Amino acid sequence: MVSYYVSPDDHAHFVEAAAAVSADHELDAPPWRRVEATLMATARAVRQAYDRELAPLGLNLSQASLVAFVAEFGAQTQSQLAARLNLGRAATGTVVDLLESRGIIERSGDAHDRRVWRVDLTADGRRLAVQVGDVDIAVRGRLRAGFTRADRQHLAEMLLQLQANLEAG
Repeated sequence: MVSYYVSPDDHAHFVEAAAAVSADHELDAPPWRRVEATLMATARAVRQAYDRELAPLGLNLSQASLVAFVAEFGAQTQSQLAARLNLGRAATGTVVDLLESRGIIERSGDAHDRRVWRVDLTADGRRLAVQVGDVDIAVRGRLRAGFTRADRQHLAEMLLQLQANLEAG
């Protein structure tokens, strides 16, 4: 083990500097100022911004996400949609039922498995998907203002690490 000599003056300076940093450190902050609270509040604000912008289309973020996903990847089973959209199967079924009642999507039997229903967009749903894309571009533009591509990549990496940490238990 290597040991280093630190003079009493240097030690006092380090202690003072550490105290100054510690006072502002987020771990010492009250719960509402910690990174976790900020992350949750930001996620809520993002969802509310999307819901607000999608309201004129008669959609919320979950519904619009389903429409956009099917528009991009084609017909899917409800289980595939639930997994992709990070919704429970029952919640996905509720969204599918609502969008089907509005004529935005339609269910059809799977050609290879008669027990499975595939969800696809109707012509109205394809037109709506274009509008959903426009809303997404506008909201993402506001959300990303002031961030470089490198900033966004770094943030994405950190958020993925947070997810991995939680999944690891």
